[in-house]
Amino acid sequence: QVQLVESGGGLVQPGGSLRLSCAASGSIFSINAMGWYRQAPGKERELVAVITSGGNTNYADSVKGRFSISRENAKNSVSLQMNNLQFEDTAVYYCNADGVRQRLWDVEADYWGQGTQVTVSS
Repeated sequence: QVQLVESGGGLVQPGGSLRLSCAASGSIFSINAMGWYRQAPGKERELVAVITSGGNTNYADSVKGRFSISRENAKNSVSLQMNNLQFEDTAVYYCNADGVRQRLWDVEADYWGQGTQVTVSS
């Protein structure tokens, strides 16, 4: 079984920075894409940033220029550097691993972390 373990959330003032990290554990042959999603109270979960195994990235318009996603394929880990945080960035952030194969011949599966709270408040 694959598990995603997140770390790095917390409370920060507007304009501050946080770094989220996520590591996938278990027997893993490959992961197509890893990314971060967030869900604010009363809102739907939305994509924040995603990175493929080849290093291609995609960001939500609201975080472009402020957030940066990176990945270490050998460690099956992904990080999200969040700078110049704003009130509207407050949400639970979820790590996602998309297209996971535990063995070469396995069907791909998707996994989610348990979520980590990011609160931007003065």
